[in-house]
Amino acid sequence: MKRGDTVALLMSNEPDFIHVWFGLAKLGCVVAFLNSNIRYVSLLHCIRSCEPRALVVGAGRVWDLLETIEEILPSLPADISVWAMKESVPQGIISLKEKLSTASDSQVPHSHHAASNLKTPYLYIFTSGTTGLPKAAVICQLQAMKSSAGLWAFGCTSNDIIYISLPLYHSAGSLLGIGATCVLKKKFSASQFWNDCKKYNVTVFQYIGELCRYLCKQPKREGEKDHRVRLAVGNGIRSDVWREFLDRFGNIKMCELYGATEGNICFMNHTGKIGSVGRANFLHKLFFAFDLIKYDFQKDEPIRNEHSWYMHGVCNNSFNQITENTSLPGEPGLLISPVNAKNPFFGYAGNRKQTEKKLLCDVFKKGDVYFNTGDLMVQDQENFLYFWDRIGDTFRWKGENIATTEVADIVGMLDFIQDTNVYGVAVPDYEGKAGMASITLKPNMSLDLEKVYEQVVTFLPAYACPQFLRIQEKMETTGTFKLQKFRLVEEGFSPLKISDPLYFMDKLKKSYIPLTKEIYDQIVLGKIKL
Repeated sequence: MKRGDTVALLMSNEPDFIHVWFGLAKLGCVVAFLNSNIRYVSLLHCIRSCEPRALVVGAGRVWDLLETIEEILPSLPADISVWAMKESVPQGIISLKEKLSTASDSQVPHSHHAASNLKTPYLYIFTSGTTGLPKAAVICQLQAMKSSAGLWAFGCTSNDIIYISLPLYHSAGSLLGIGATCVLKKKFSASQFWNDCKKYNVTVFQYIGELCRYLCKQPKREGEKDHRVRLAVGNGIRSDVWREFLDRFGNIKMCELYGATEGNICFMNHTGKIGSVGRANFLHKLFFAFDLIKYDFQKDEPIRNEHSWYMHGVCNNSFNQITENTSLPGEPGLLISPVNAKNPFFGYAGNRKQTEKKLLCDVFKKGDVYFNTGDLMVQDQENFLYFWDRIGDTFRWKGENIATTEVADIVGMLDFIQDTNVYGVAVPDYEGKAGMASITLKPNMSLDLEKVYEQVVTFLPAYACPQFLRIQEKMETTGTFKLQKFRLVEEGFSPLKISDPLYFMDKLKKSYIPLTKEIYDQIVLGKIKL
């Protein structure tokens, strides 16, 4: 390997993830983090889009991951070599562990190290974004340095011990989390969480909202406040869960933050204001300028005025006058951030079209360019900011962003389905939204619920599988012939509101089953877990 080469990593939370990543980084290689949950079409797409010279498969869940690679091995480009952290490997795969056993223990010559500048690509981290298959967000050295300062900004030191149960293939676990001494958990376990914290003298842990909710749902035990944890850093925790978490587990400073992997804007809540992702002030605006603009939920697009750009002047978040299309305090607005030399946007590897789609041009004046976060935010009278919702063809579930078009393409492969419309629906007491697929059948074809189940569990990660199905006679479209989602999202999954046939994903029966009022009530009451 040499400077500029790309190497893809398909690994779980294991020390070798960091060893391989840092070693390749010293050589000046670009490392692509592959989501260890994806398979088949999505995995092939990710590998092809970042054009790696090599692929390294981890040993943490070795047979799962090696089997995943074996499934696509014949379809991989011939010039990609596949390496595995295992002594015994299938044909066509090289044992990296065997090679390491014969390698020299002497210091690697400094001549192998490759210096980089701040704008050199460093990582490719895949994000679902708003449409289609995952996209490889380009992370440069500068972005990595900014991210690594996140824990320091919240008061962490080299003496802290950080518990990481979030996947390292995401930027939160890798860029923000790796620092000081780390305790890596291969998979989050609510029942083992506090035992691990006590055993390893953990002082800081990373979270997503669901993680904290799972901990609060655990049966109460004695000594739950008997630990050394002082900080929790993450995002997406609901206000009610936040309060319950502090009451139950002690005086832990919750450091809520907001940021997108490929984005050029972030917020950090230093004050502990419950529910907020941060506060806008003059100092923050010097480093991270942003604006909130009005959004049309029916048309699913920002509101334009009579001119070709979105609004005149500068909106209130830049500490100037409020304009006609600026979101007012307490009103949801689309978060956008100016793209410039100080806060650049590097886009997606090999995907110019998707890079351009993330940009809004001529927003306040001709020639300006803004990064579209795809997130709706609310700013209150005291300038505290709160996450509101995602827009577009995406929703968040189990801590993952899910592109509806990717799910729809998989479901639509079935020969008896005419059209598929995928969206997220709110479920009481759950973070994010659960997936729901509304489908129409081809003429004279019948619905095979077991085949639908087999299709989604085979080709989609568990978190992306639709929890609910809705069978419609006809799909509604907008004036521009896009599938109408607004009304479907509003109606949710209640059989009391919906006359169309509804079905629920039953993992025990390995099929979708009719969603009765009894099942609906059990889901709402939390007796059936999604």
